[in-house]
Amino acid sequence: MEEQTTPVRQQHKLSVDRLQRYLSARSVLSNNEPISVRQYSFGQSNPTFLIQTPSDRSYVLRKKPPGELLPGAHKVDREYRVQKALFSSGFPVPRPLLHCTDAEVIGTDFYLMEHVKQGRIFRDLRLPGVRAAERTALYVAAVEVLAKLHSLDFTAMDLDGYGKGPGYCRRQVSTWTKQYTAAAHRDIPAMNQLSDWLRNNLPANDNEVTLVHGDFRLDNLIFHPTEARVIAVLDWELSTTGQPLADLAYFLMPKYWPEGLSIINTMGSLKGIEGVPSVDDLISIYCRCRGIPSALPELNFYLALSVFKMAGIAQGIYARHLLGNASAPNAAQFGHCVEPLAEYALQLAHRSVTGPTEDGLFLQTGKGRAVLQQVKDFMRQYVLPAQQVSAKSCCPQHNRDLLAQAGLWNLFLPAVSGLSQLDYAFIAEETGRCLFAPEVFNCQAPDTGNMEVLHMFGSEEQKEKWLEPLLRGEIRSCFCMTEPDVASSDATNMECTLHRDEDHYVINGKKWWSSGAGNAKCKVAIVMCRILNLFLRHRQHSMILVPMDTAGVKLIRPLTVFGQDDAIHGGHFEVHFENVRVPSANIILGEGRGFEIAQGRLGPGRLHHCMRAVGAAELALELLCQRAASRSTFGKKLYQHEVVAHWIAECRLMIEQTRLLTLQAAHALDTVGSRAARKQIAMIKVAAARMACKVVDIAIQVYGGAGVSGDVPLAQIYSYVRTLRIADGPDEVHLSSIAGLELRDQLKKAKAKL
Repeated sequence: MEEQTTPVRQQHKLSVDRLQRYLSARSVLSNNEPISVRQYSFGQSNPTFLIQTPSDRSYVLRKKPPGELLPGAHKVDREYRVQKALFSSGFPVPRPLLHCTDAEVIGTDFYLMEHVKQGRIFRDLRLPGVRAAERTALYVAAVEVLAKLHSLDFTAMDLDGYGKGPGYCRRQVSTWTKQYTAAAHRDIPAMNQLSDWLRNNLPANDNEVTLVHGDFRLDNLIFHPTEARVIAVLDWELSTTGQPLADLAYFLMPKYWPEGLSIINTMGSLKGIEGVPSVDDLISIYCRCRGIPSALPELNFYLALSVFKMAGIAQGIYARHLLGNASAPNAAQFGHCVEPLAEYALQLAHRSVTGPTEDGLFLQTGKGRAVLQQVKDFMRQYVLPAQQVSAKSCCPQHNRDLLAQAGLWNLFLPAVSGLSQLDYAFIAEETGRCLFAPEVFNCQAPDTGNMEVLHMFGSEEQKEKWLEPLLRGEIRSCFCMTEPDVASSDATNMECTLHRDEDHYVINGKKWWSSGAGNAKCKVAIVMCRILNLFLRHRQHSMILVPMDTAGVKLIRPLTVFGQDDAIHGGHFEVHFENVRVPSANIILGEGRGFEIAQGRLGPGRLHHCMRAVGAAELALELLCQRAASRSTFGKKLYQHEVVAHWIAECRLMIEQTRLLTLQAAHALDTVGSRAARKQIAMIKVAAARMACKVVDIAIQVYGGAGVSGDVPLAQIYSYVRTLRIADGPDEVHLSSIAGLELRDQLKKAKAKL
């Protein structure tokens, strides 16, 4: 962490010897080791110091300023109390060590905490030098930790009586009016008007009470050295209990900051800064984390209150400058900022600022949009250039490096990523632009479906043994369902058998198109089998986990696609199971539950395939347009030929129609579940593969011979999307299901009219 310290300023001098003896007597220091003390440049209120020892141990000390203070201000005992409670609850704060009320030690009360050495503090809220994707992630992490703070049960943390509870906004207006009046060096009419407006427009929900920080800004956070994760929240001087939206608005305040007004170098307008999420996004993320509606009809009040508080703080800093005990070296500048702040707050007060609404069709959450931007940036920087170099750039080591750099793992699984199916649908479309991109983010088939099965239906033992290493990307898996000797579009034809032998199951049968089985990291298969002693047609099938190194598991041959290797998946293999014995604990959910599991597995999996197909079609159309604009025949550009122009238009129509249909299915999965969304899932399974095949075929036609070569990825994409018309059931099976479900729905409507 960059340390911005100076020698201790003259007005804050303290006795280093007395402090050293005090800390030694309380066993903070060992063997009476000496200490050095430097003062942090930042910190406008309570002076803050870095204490270091020769043994490389370091601490941070916060104390009251010397001299006459404003009433109720600089309560370091409250800071210590709340940090102690928060640290005990697991919330990210520096570990508090002791609180000293003996003014004889250094002249005022103080408290000591551990120094967080490894981390990043961003003093400039615009985050210069940070990539746009990381800038997004840092802001998302900040608003998420704020939501976490507001979700804590402060009564369970022994913080009863820490604040006065309901009526927070009313008290804040009163408190800051008093603070400003006590510190004012001249009369400022705008401050008086603002105080009156706030007092007369208190929000209706002023009775909500959570723990609030009171000064929640990006520069009061310490982030992990390399990850977009908050590891410590600092400066709890203004913390209390009350209305949490005041905290949120204070954090959002820089998004509304007027151009040209800068009272401290951490505060400035964020307008036009790439990667900084919008106000709507930040509010959506916050509200989603807390599980509250995202429309905030009184946001203008909270923003005006935030700026009023900032003006009051600026006036107090300037007053301390006049008294000669200011902590900030630039305290004299703050006196010129109070009036402009008050005038701007009055403008905010009378504006309609409400936050996001629920309008729009199939909108991602704020977090979903932030993650999508990260994925897009990473794809653009690393993945797509690799695809352009070689269609086989997806060697294991290459992917491992990309995964390590990305930090974006398992986005497909809502319980892990916190994303909805609709959120992930947009991300799947983006990764569909490159055949090996899903693997980069550990979101590749068939592992995603297998992880979903284990997450939803696996025992705790199965999850620990197989799901956890799959989620970490340490191993791969395959799914064995289709068989070479029967028409597998009807799963009841299945011949692979499973029978119980004491505490084991024995498996015999042949499978093929087991994608990924040839991958060196493939360690386990989920195998669909029949139990012959069951008579119910849809209770004859079971799924069981089979380690690939089990005796009797034989990889017979890799299968080609259109005569070509498909090594991106680790190969599609024919696999034979000859008297394979596995423990009975390997059965998933129980005997005869295979179809039930399959229905749970295939819904999200088909959605992911379809959105990747949309992304592949988008790439094909992009390549088509590039070719049409760069090549000429018969005296004009290709796109100037009407037939090619119409192809381009038809491709755009098909892609947009399919995307909307797929997003509707994703929305249905999120809102009504996999079973109720069966018709939508079946429809997109047919529509997406057909559409992608048509778009890629047109792109190949425009490229001519180059389109079927390895110079562009169109041939590989066509191979992939054409296979989709067979994978997970052929189109014809899904069409039959759609027809049956549509007839059922129509008959229900007709019956309802009678």
